[in-house]
Amino acid sequence: MAPGTRDSMTSLLPNRWAVAAFIALTACGAGTAKAQALSKPQVANLIAKVENNVDQFRDYLKKRGDNARSAASTPQAQGRRAKRGTASESSKAAANNSKDELDDALEALNRSTNRLRRKFDATDTWMETKVQVDAVLDDGRKINQVVARGNYGAEAARLWAALRTGINELARGYGLQPMAV
Repeated sequence: MAPGTRDSMTSLLPNRWAVAAFIALTACGAGTAKAQALSKPQVANLIAKVENNVDQFRDYLKKRGDNARSAASTPQAQGRRAKRGTASESSKAAANNSKDELDDALEALNRSTNRLRRKFDATDTWMETKVQVDAVLDDGRKINQVVARGNYGAEAARLWAALRTGINELARGYGLQPMAV
């Protein structure tokens, strides 16, 4: 080896590793930006899964509200309220606002999934409905924030997790950034 050759080779070595690491990280990141290669029936199944999960979540919240109203009207609940005192108007208003906020966000998500289904079924090129999927994601993010702030219980959290997973699978299929978990 010629004098000085070893030094010049070792000075290149870290640069090669840096380049290799950069290429590897770029390749990993590039996969998340591209849409997964899915067929129209596969995307239709993802949309149906999201629609079903929205319906299950809405049904659960409706049933939960009905159960709370019927439990509050029982003589035992009325007796407990009389002993304990009544809730302040501000706490009642806060509970109603939280419930209304979740109901409104879920209704918006239901509308955006219905709009996605109508547009998707009417087109041969399913990627044209990317704007509608983006709207579903936006509505999903609103629900994500409401559920994270509120205390809706384990069942609501489970149902939301399933719905969020379906929305994220759909987003990946369209090459969109999924919601944070």
